[in-house]
Amino acid sequence: MSKTALITGASSGIGKEMAILHASRGGNLVVIARSVRKLNELKEELEAKYNSSVYVIKKDLTLPNAAKEVYEEVTQNKIAVNYLINNAGFGGQGLFHERDWNDDLSMIQLNIIALTALTRYFLPDFVKRNEGRVLNVSSTASLMPGPLQAVYFATKAYVTSFSNAISEELNNTNITVTALLPGATETQFAKTSGMDKTDLFAKTYSATKVAKTGYEGMLAGKLNVKAALSFSQRIMMSSVPFVPKKMLLKQIREMQETKEN
Repeated sequence: MSKTALITGASSGIGKEMAILHASRGGNLVVIARSVRKLNELKEELEAKYNSSVYVIKKDLTLPNAAKEVYEEVTQNKIAVNYLINNAGFGGQGLFHERDWNDDLSMIQLNIIALTALTRYFLPDFVKRNEGRVLNVSSTASLMPGPLQAVYFATKAYVTSFSNAISEELNNTNITVTALLPGATETQFAKTSGMDKTDLFAKTYSATKVAKTGYEGMLAGKLNVKAALSFSQRIMMSSVPFVPKKMLLKQIREMQETKEN
């Protein structure tokens, strides 16, 4: 029987690539994003090429009741979700006290509240069937504080911590929870967050490779999966716990400062 994956933020980037990958392996999809045009184009492509069944939901997950509305629509249409992939998220650069509070509030709503709510709504169904996979897209940013992206880094720290905790809670079941921790990835994230002119995004990795790494890690039931890191970046990440905190904060801030042309 084909597995159904629900993917948020499926209209572009990592989410879109995961949808393509899942469909290519014979799976069905529930795809969610704000851009219904892009979702319908994806639906037409995947149903024609892979004979996959794709259900489209246009939803702004920054709105308070959005996650509940998604769950109710899926349930009313009698769609059994096997893989929950919480991919939607965004960041934003700048000094915390100068940034638009509504932007950061929406970021918290999407990166934390919507992800947590969707997991809470769908997980009891997984437990009842004693099968399922959850993949929460976090970031290597979750492993450290992020000056100039204070709220974004903090939201991703929550995602990794939350994912790891409920993974242990489900240890005696056939359900797994995986956190995907990508580094700089070639998506719209850099432009929308203002990070495209920083050292951190001087070199990016393809969303296709990151999606495959995360998807395979989910299927394997891994706890944390890192992706889009060069050898030197991996060395740097492994040294984070041993670097004096003030020095680390200064290094991260310098990496995230906008470079003038």
